[in-house]
Amino acid sequence: MSLGQLVIYSEFDHFTAWKEALQQCLPELDVIPAAQVMHPERVHYALVWKPPAGFFARFTNLKLVINLGAGVDSLVNRSDLPDVPITRLSDPNMAKMMAGYVLFSVLRYARDIPYFEQAQKEPKWAYRHPRSPQEIHVGVLGWGELGAYAAKELARQGFVVHGWSRSPKEIDGICCSSGTAALDALLGRCETIVVMLPLTTQTRGLLDARRLSLLPKGANLINVSRGEVVVQDALINALKTGQLGQATLDVFEKEPLPLDSPLWAMPQVLITPHLASVALPLSSSSQIVDNVHRICGGNPVLHQIEVDRGY
Repeated sequence: MSLGQLVIYSEFDHFTAWKEALQQCLPELDVIPAAQVMHPERVHYALVWKPPAGFFARFTNLKLVINLGAGVDSLVNRSDLPDVPITRLSDPNMAKMMAGYVLFSVLRYARDIPYFEQAQKEPKWAYRHPRSPQEIHVGVLGWGELGAYAAKELARQGFVVHGWSRSPKEIDGICCSSGTAALDALLGRCETIVVMLPLTTQTRGLLDARRLSLLPKGANLINVSRGEVVVQDALINALKTGQLGQATLDVFEKEPLPLDSPLWAMPQVLITPHLASVALPLSSSSQIVDNVHRICGGNPVLHQIEVDRGY
């Protein structure tokens, strides 16, 4: 029995690495780039990252969609999306990569590294005594797989971690809360906030000017989820006024970040191009192949997402 074809679409040119990794696990799987599809009726599986509007319409025999990452907002509210299982990659290496980026960002502020970077430019020998992590309160917004992993790593380093999620959750050693009122209270007690929420109708614009004003003056913001969770104009204004002291931004309302954005010129802002955590072919391909086997055998797939919820 023919497995059919798996088509890959991504704005990043990693096709060869994905093809090699997938065919190492399943040699008979025909893996092709979207631009080279000649017979769309043969395509049964789609591995995608932010596919353009109408992308799925021609694949009439599609059986499975795999999102190339954790965030699935680009697959929400699409008229061309077929009625087939949609899965996300759940790779432990992605969680480790994200936790590493978050830990680096929190430690950078906790150890006053931006202060020393500026002193070096002057040049100036400028000593600041390190603080104990037990004195530093860090808020992690979003308790999905990546958020929980990062929060545990921060707690392991000794930081006082406060977690917030839409629904109640409990994790040993971490102050957990949920609901709108709890969010406002959490913001007021944390000097560093890490945004790890999925983009949904409920989280879009969640951190607006009012909520940013609840943070202690001079607080730090780290956003590794989606730019639209934070109102960008409010963020820029809070940085200009000093309400926010510093920000580490891996995601933005529009990507790539436009060259005329004032964020580029702000010395208190660190910008990275949406790379805090990415799916790695060698460690993720086995999950994809497992779900291909499940589809062929008529079994439920793993890591299926609920499109209506956005995660």
